[in-house]
Amino acid sequence: MHGVGHSELVENFRDAMRHVAATVYAVTTMDAGQRYGILATAVSSLSFEPPSLLVCVNRTASLHDPMERAERFCVNVLGLGNRDVAERFMLPRPDRFGVGEWVDEHEVPVLATAQSSLICKTAHRQVFGTHTIFIGELLAANHRDDATPLTYFDRDYIDISKAPQRDPDA
Repeated sequence: MHGVGHSELVENFRDAMRHVAATVYAVTTMDAGQRYGILATAVSSLSFEPPSLLVCVNRTASLHDPMERAERFCVNVLGLGNRDVAERFMLPRPDRFGVGEWVDEHEVPVLATAQSSLICKTAHRQVFGTHTIFIGELLAANHRDDATPLTYFDRDYIDISKAPQRDPDA
């Protein structure tokens, strides 16, 4: 990497990350009675004691300021059956919640048909670079056993349930 300029390094990083398969999440919150949400892949479990996770949100994202003000948020793990929700959330219009079965639980929007929904209270916020890292402590969790996660890879959705299986005896 000797002699690589900053912009080239950033582009190389983007190219590398495009080839990391990632589960797709709809991160949602409520602020002043209004629902907000974005698609995210920068979500990770953090700890089992206390049960917690972290969500990285770009500070220019429409969700950022409402999530900064809110004390709760939900990480909805999208399944293959939620692709319509993912596609709606990619549009720059305010009616992102016009598709899907949304209910309010613990004062946040929860997708009833998501593979899983993890409702959190905000425990900590940390700004780093272009993003804020939100650490959420779990308040409630819902899970459906019959869902396959919606996965993003190289700028497209893939079905990991149809991935070729390796023969363990080979």
